[in-house]
Amino acid sequence: MPADCLSYKETNYFSSLITNYLDQKEELKQFYHRFPNLENFKDQIEEKNAFFTAEKREVLVKSLQKQYHNTDISAEVEINISALLKPETFTVTTGHQLNLFTGPLYFLYKIVSAINLASALEKEYPQNHFVPVYWMATEDHDFEEINFFNLHGKKFKWNSDQPEAGKDAVGNLKTEGLEDVFNLFSAEVGGSKNAEYLKELFQKSYLGHDSLTEATRYLANELFKKYGLVIIDGDDQELKKEFLPYLKSELFDQASYKSTKDSIEKLEEQGYGVQVNPREINLFYLHNGLRERIIEQEGRFYVNETEISWSREEMEHEVENYPWRFSPNVITRPLYEEVLLPNLCYIGGGGELAYWFELKEYFKEVKVPFPILLLRNSALIVTGKQEKKRANLGISRSELFLKQHELINRKVRKISNIDIDFSKQKQHLVEQFREMYDLAEQTDVTFLNAVKAQEVKQLKGLDHLEARLLRAQKRKLKDEVTRIAQLQNELFPFKGLQERHTNFSEMYLEYGEELIPALIENLNPLHLEFKIITFGKE
Repeated sequence: MPADCLSYKETNYFSSLITNYLDQKEELKQFYHRFPNLENFKDQIEEKNAFFTAEKREVLVKSLQKQYHNTDISAEVEINISALLKPETFTVTTGHQLNLFTGPLYFLYKIVSAINLASALEKEYPQNHFVPVYWMATEDHDFEEINFFNLHGKKFKWNSDQPEAGKDAVGNLKTEGLEDVFNLFSAEVGGSKNAEYLKELFQKSYLGHDSLTEATRYLANELFKKYGLVIIDGDDQELKKEFLPYLKSELFDQASYKSTKDSIEKLEEQGYGVQVNPREINLFYLHNGLRERIIEQEGRFYVNETEISWSREEMEHEVENYPWRFSPNVITRPLYEEVLLPNLCYIGGGGELAYWFELKEYFKEVKVPFPILLLRNSALIVTGKQEKKRANLGISRSELFLKQHELINRKVRKISNIDIDFSKQKQHLVEQFREMYDLAEQTDVTFLNAVKAQEVKQLKGLDHLEARLLRAQKRKLKDEVTRIAQLQNELFPFKGLQERHTNFSEMYLEYGEELIPALIENLNPLHLEFKIITFGKE
């Protein structure tokens, strides 16, 4: 099964921040700790080992065993959880929201990246053991971001009427109402062998479990348990107790806000912009079906848009006795992950890495090792038939990623018998007007504006004529243009990357049990390239 590669820059879908990071540009080195190559993990292991105590390991393993109590655990997962008690065992972690039926395809790519990185580290450091971890974002409360998935260009949406939807942590939501989604999904996928597996997987995940947390754990475990993936839910009382000192520093010292300001300013100065702007307190209050941010005004603490409030002394009592009622936001969650896990590397998408770059000084301030940051794998899955079409149309793999009008214009020019490119004529015109500028300066400089206006007018005329001729050629080559557009629309749904729209079930219907092993085989997270994976022959 061939896999071809492009640089992330060639795809035009990744920010300059990410492509410059991958190029290890000097100006970005202040925002991360160690670059993701195998040799850098040696020092990361030593640093994390000095921080992560045996007591922390015991708390982690007990919590994981409790969370897996009602899950069909594989031997590989059981070995990995038990191994976390040992000082030579470390994790590599990715995280994702509890999207319905995994959401976009890149959910799989994140987890495969973690699995393959753990495997690569096992070979490089055989004296250690490495566990791939999926951190479920159970405490997020943005229901509208996770309540749907796309299949065959259709949106399958969970319209929950629970009053907590959009207010409580999504992991706490009941799976009521998903029978309707299941029925629509069943009708869409049909009755093939692969369809029957998907229907059973959806049914057992969502109709066989009461909460979205339990449903997502079951789903991810079924897909990846043979690879030893360990799934963790941070919304856990014992784990939150481990985070208590950091909760206090956030509430009473505004640790993250103060320590990220300089990094954010420096990123802005370099023209990268800011992914996340921290608040003075980057915590939510999570209790009784509510997750709402905490604010402090004149020494008193409030839960936003509620009547709940505390004095400083009352807040000290609340956090000491009920630390699980405090929920990290996007700024403090990375710290929570690194406090709880013997983690070496966080694997995320471009947007995630962008906010991690803001946090290095925060980690330094609270004396927690900053992890290695690795861009998750990205890929485009192509059928053998689509690959043959691409070759027949004379489209290079990098040209597939052009905007559609750019691709069509380029191919029309290439396949046409007429060279519809007025670049030479435009250049000739510019040179002629240069002589006219010289003449105007020597005779009457007030004519310069008139000359300029005439130049602009004639250049626009050439642009207009070029565009008209291109349109005429497109009409003559309508069949060719249609085939080009059709191929690109198949591979880039909604004019975007396939991995950000298409659900894994669409691929599983086609490739079945081959899908995940093929991803494991072809996605190497340390290669730092965009993969194009071709399945089958035409």
